[in-house]
Amino acid sequence: MDTISYMLAIEEISKIDASVSVIMSVNNSLICHGLDQYGNLWQKEQYLIPLANGIKEDELYIGAFLLSEPEAGSDASSQRTTAEDKGDYYLLNGVKNWITSGSSASIYIVMAQTDPAKGSKGINSFIVEKNWPGIAIGAKENKMGIRASDTHSIHFTDVRVPKENRIGKDGFGFKFAMKVLAAGRIGIASQALGIAGGAYELALKYAKQRKAFGKEIFGHQVIQFKLADMATRIECARLLCIKAAWQKDQNLDYTLSSSMAKVVASETAMWTTTEAVQIHGGYGYVKEYHVERLMRDAKVTQIYEGTSEIQRIVIAKAILN
Repeated sequence: MDTISYMLAIEEISKIDASVSVIMSVNNSLICHGLDQYGNLWQKEQYLIPLANGIKEDELYIGAFLLSEPEAGSDASSQRTTAEDKGDYYLLNGVKNWITSGSSASIYIVMAQTDPAKGSKGINSFIVEKNWPGIAIGAKENKMGIRASDTHSIHFTDVRVPKENRIGKDGFGFKFAMKVLAAGRIGIASQALGIAGGAYELALKYAKQRKAFGKEIFGHQVIQFKLADMATRIECARLLCIKAAWQKDQNLDYTLSSSMAKVVASETAMWTTTEAVQIHGGYGYVKEYHVERLMRDAKVTQIYEGTSEIQRIVIAKAILN
């Protein structure tokens, strides 16, 4: 389907469960999109088809994207994971952090440094199967939000990766990561948009039911203004998401628009969910009401797949150039 349809699907699912939508986003935006655009025919037949189906040999089959490290978060070029060229295979060693679907994924796309002297141009990306010898999965992270999505560190010790599992030419890895992350930002922006929309819908419903000072609380101007600002900010974020998705579908450069969409949508999600909890009052602070979960889920959209600060760097470079 087209990117706008994909964006709308993630938005709607995120209103209820952002854990499901981030699994969707990583598998589709980063893994499937990356292989579709930059994988060779063998890689597509071997990995992309079952990834798109979500199943292989009657087992769940999804992917995970391994870029972040203990010392390489926003500075993605500082890769410490190494892939030593051994002729017909690479020897992979290192640790990756904050990996969505780290345990449940069947394959990993791993960024690793092959030639440190070349800096970012010495980085390669590899398709690695989880069941290969030398791979160890760390404990599931105890996160504040999106808790139903399994997040782990992944450890590699002398993992043999066949040459045919390298994506693109030698040294293409960093460029590959940046290109697919631009697509991933549309997915995360859509996730944030859905979280905000879900919180707004719950706040609007609650405001029509809850009474204070003799009338429903939506009759008080202070609540009306909160709802008006929610609706306006969400609509602004939605239009930015649609623009980025449309540009991607038209094969236009969407780097700037996807960064704008992500920073606005994620900050809209954080603000809207906070206000939704406020409208619910004490009830918004307890787990019986869904808004407290949406508030916890919203925060990570300002952090993963490029923090809000990194998005502003991308935007600033684009407008200054």
